[in-house]
Amino acid sequence: MDISINGTFLPHNDPDASLTFYRDILGFEVRNDVGYGEMRWITVGPAGQPGTSIVLYPPGADPGVTDDERRTILEMMAKGTYGIITLATDDLDATFARLEATDAEVVQEPTEQPYGIRDCAFRDPAGNLIRINQLR
Repeated sequence: MDISINGTFLPHNDPDASLTFYRDILGFEVRNDVGYGEMRWITVGPAGQPGTSIVLYPPGADPGVTDDERRTILEMMAKGTYGIITLATDDLDATFARLEATDAEVVQEPTEQPYGIRDCAFRDPAGNLIRINQLR
């Protein structure tokens, strides 16, 4: 089988703040930015990797999601327990320093993990956990 990851979804509660974080702070390309009423879907991805994207979407936009479920999603986002993504870089220390110099919320400084990786963690404006691994 030849399967690859094409895209993943992370919720946002402020499309402009999310766009600024992923485009201006992480340096991702904007691939699509579409709206419908008060909702907005923004597709971003790493430069040079056109086959991999993150869709930043309004939580609970699916008509099958109940009001109670929407509230739960928003509560989990506020706690930072809803969305998670792991990225990777060749130079974790330089990446951490660049992100730390912005408004990004630091969750964990670069750390050698007991399970064999070195990583750090931030939260995006919606509370999603962004882990960044050091490539070896």
